[in-house]
Amino acid sequence: MSKIIFFLSIVVLAVSCKDAAQDKSNIREIRWEETTDSLPQKSRVDAKAQTILNDWLEYNALDKSFDKIYTSEHIEDFQFLVDELIENQKKMEESTYPEKFNIPQVKGRQKLFKTYILKTKGDLEYQQNPRESILQMIAAYNDLRNQFNVIVNNTLPDELIKNEDN
Repeated sequence: MSKIIFFLSIVVLAVSCKDAAQDKSNIREIRWEETTDSLPQKSRVDAKAQTILNDWLEYNALDKSFDKIYTSEHIEDFQFLVDELIENQKKMEESTYPEKFNIPQVKGRQKLFKTYILKTKGDLEYQQNPRESILQMIAAYNDLRNQFNVIVNNTLPDELIKNEDN
């Protein structure tokens, strides 16, 4: 009788552990769908800025990688995408900036974007919910794009901006 109870308890234990493992992967998929649900769209770039950006190949590669955020369906795809974003951001940082955008305001916004990419990567590696860092990363990227718009629509003469005596 004790052998039957022993074997019965082992079978129950094995079956319950197997169901828990299946539920964990299912929960991870549901969490990912909740994380990517209703992400803010990236901001638009003015036509003037876009003509300058069209010649900047490294920025265009980063922009194409960033667009994949909205189409990634699985967390594993998103992890590869974050690595791709890091690589493209490094290439952009090392590239030659267009003359109009070779200013500290653009480089500062790009550094902030890099910070939030790395924060998102950290959340993914430590299996944290990356929703907040993804939102911050998108906001930083939108700030970078908006800075391009501000620069091309600036009506102040360059002499006033560069003159530190005023």
